[in-house]
Amino acid sequence: MARIHSIYRYPIKGLTPEPLARVALTPGQTVPGDRLYAIENGPSGFDPAAPAYLSKTHFLMLMKNERLAALHTAFDQDSHVLTITSPSPQWGEGGVRAADLSVGTPSPQPSPRRGEGIRMSELVRADLRTKAGRLAIEAFFRRFMPKELRGPPKVLHAEGHSFSDVARKVVSIINLASVAAIADMVGAPVNPLRFRGNVYVEGWPAWSELDLVGKELIVGAREERDRASPLPLAGEGWEGGAPVRLRVVKRIVRCAATNVDPDTGLRDLEVPQALMQNLQHADCGIYAEVVEGGEIAAGDAIEIL
Repeated sequence: MARIHSIYRYPIKGLTPEPLARVALTPGQTVPGDRLYAIENGPSGFDPAAPAYLSKTHFLMLMKNERLAALHTAFDQDSHVLTITSPSPQWGEGGVRAADLSVGTPSPQPSPRRGEGIRMSELVRADLRTKAGRLAIEAFFRRFMPKELRGPPKVLHAEGHSFSDVARKVVSIINLASVAAIADMVGAPVNPLRFRGNVYVEGWPAWSELDLVGKELIVGAREERDRASPLPLAGEGWEGGAPVRLRVVKRIVRCAATNVDPDTGLRDLEVPQALMQNLQHADCGIYAEVVEGGEIAAGDAIEIL
C-alpha cells in the first residue's frame, strides 16, 4: 500500500524547506505556513489588503535565482523570526563574501539539506512581523544578489495568503518512484527536494499519480515504518485520528527550478528537457485540494477512491 514518506512546507517562497513530523490540514487550505512570505523582485503590484495570486516570476525563486540554494534559512512559525545562514565562504560573481554579511561568528549547526555538524555562519536574523525586521532581510538580499534584482527586494505577506505557484489553495504531492525514474533518464541521482513538494509518497508505480486527476485520496491508518528510503524521514508514524480526504485537481508542470541542486545551488541537470524527450510532457507530481481535514503524518497509508 502507498504511504506518506515525508512532509515539508516552505515558509519563505524559494528558500529552505522545513520537514514536518505531522501537520493538520484544513478544507480548502494549503499546508499551514506554506509559502507564507515571498521576496518581491522589483515592484509587483501586490496589495496585502487585497491579496491576489501573482506568478512566481514576480519573486525571488530557484527557477531564475539558483544562488538562493547557497543559503540555509530557518523560520520560527510562532515568532516569525527568519534566520539566514550559509556554509559558503563566498558566493562568487554577482554576490558578496559571507564575511562581509555575517552578523555573528561561525558555529556548528545542523542543516537538513547539508548534513549534521557543518560550520554555518549566521548572516542575518530578523522578525518579519516588524518593519525593522523586514528592512533587515531586504537589505541582506540587496547585498547578496544585486545583479539579479530588477528593483528593490521587498518582503511580502498577507494574512491567509499563500504565495503558491497556482491560484487555488492546494497541497503538492510527489511520487518518489517517478523521481527515481527521472534519475534513470538523466543518469544521475536526483534529490526529491528539487521538486519542492509538500507530501512525498512511496508505493505508487512511477507516473501513476498523473492519472489521478479528478480522483480522491484517503489518508488514514498511521503505522510505524521503515526508515530506509530516499528522503530523510520527517517523523514517526502514529495511530489515531480520522482519515483526511484530498481531491486531485491538476498535474504539476515542472520548470527550470528542478534543474538546480537544492544542496549546492548548481544548475547541473535538465529535468524538464529529460521529461519532454522521454515522455513528451514535463509533468511530475500532482496538486490536490483538501476536502475533509485532519492530521496527516509520515507513515500514513494512502488509498485511491
